[in-house]
Amino acid sequence: MTPSTILIVILAAALGALLAWLAGRAATERQRANAAAAEANAAAQALAAATREQELSGARAAGEQLRAQLAAAQSEGAVLRITLDKEREAAADKLKLLQQTGEEMTLRFKQLSQEILEDKSRRFTEQNQLNIEQILKPLREKIAGFEQQVKQSYELETRDRVALKEQIAQLARLNQQVSAEANNLAGALRGQARTQGAWGELILERILELSGLEKGREYETQFATRDEAGQRYRPDVVVHLPGGRDIIIDAKASLSAYARFSEAVDEAARETALAAHVASLRGHIRELGGKNYQSLEGIGSLDFVLMFVPNEAAYIDAVRSAPGLYEEALTQNIGLVCPSTLLPTLRTVNNLWKVERQGRNAQQIAEEAGRLYDKFVGFEQDLSRLGSALNSASKAYADARGKLLEGPGNVVRKIELLKKMGAKTSKQLPDALRSQALPDLDEEGEEGGES
Repeated sequence: MTPSTILIVILAAALGALLAWLAGRAATERQRANAAAAEANAAAQALAAATREQELSGARAAGEQLRAQLAAAQSEGAVLRITLDKEREAAADKLKLLQQTGEEMTLRFKQLSQEILEDKSRRFTEQNQLNIEQILKPLREKIAGFEQQVKQSYELETRDRVALKEQIAQLARLNQQVSAEANNLAGALRGQARTQGAWGELILERILELSGLEKGREYETQFATRDEAGQRYRPDVVVHLPGGRDIIIDAKASLSAYARFSEAVDEAARETALAAHVASLRGHIRELGGKNYQSLEGIGSLDFVLMFVPNEAAYIDAVRSAPGLYEEALTQNIGLVCPSTLLPTLRTVNNLWKVERQGRNAQQIAEEAGRLYDKFVGFEQDLSRLGSALNSASKAYADARGKLLEGPGNVVRKIELLKKMGAKTSKQLPDALRSQALPDLDEEGEEGGES
């Protein structure tokens, strides 16, 4: 073996030994590193455990401190609740006192305003109540009387119009009855002029009663008067007319000849008796015309006199037999009438009196209206004085209310300031009253509540 080879072998052996030593050393270092890592891990775990223990101790101490703080807070809260309850009670007492004060002030203001108004009203009422009552009471009575009078007049006139047809029918029946009675009484009355006259006056009186005229007021019977020569006259009936005029009615019952006419059998006897009946009526017409009633003293008669023939049939037969008989009577200022024509005439007179009375009522109403107008003028003057007094009372009320609600120094503001300063009240003024008197104070109160 050559020296170089030996050298190479030696170098190789040395290199192998070196490599083996390095490999062992590396294994040892790895073991040491692993051990160190294990130790470091154990130390970290111990450190973490110590840290956790330290943190747990701190947490326990903090918990103890918090519990102590909580106990202190609970104790302080109990004290605060007691204080708050006391303050609430004190505030409630103050609010009650303030409300009472406000109510008393409001009540006093109302009483003051009412006293002022009542005083004004009472003084005015005492001055004018009696006068107003004296004006209104007669006015009410007059108006009620006028209404009743007009109503009665209208109802009476309506009843009269409605009853006119029935009365005409009744008149027809009466005429038939009168005719029958006249025929029955003809024998008894024949030749007895006084009895015939009394019967005629009786029929005339009955028709006057049916006409609605009032005896002694609208007509008179057996009216006695004398002419310039002193001769005495007595017409059967004097019917008064509105305006001071009169109608004279004289009943003429000519039944003797007419009874013979009714009893006659042959025509010649009937004509003779009828002519005698017409002649008798003409004689009555001349006799009545000669009395000249319209010129007698105390009678304001019209230019004609009514001659009443009570027997309807006798009147009709006479006019039929002598058609010019009615005109002959008119030439002597005599109007021939029978029951069927006299009753409508008298009803017309009755209506004239109704119109006259209504005219008088209208005149009375006009006079009362004039007096009522004068009363109304006085009443209006009293109302004017009343208005002035009420205006004065209203002004006094406005002034009092102004003191209560208006101006920076009004009463409501002052009592609200008392409430703000701690006055005890249980009630509160109405919002409308406060808004009128304390608009700025309400705003301040709202701002204080928000803060």
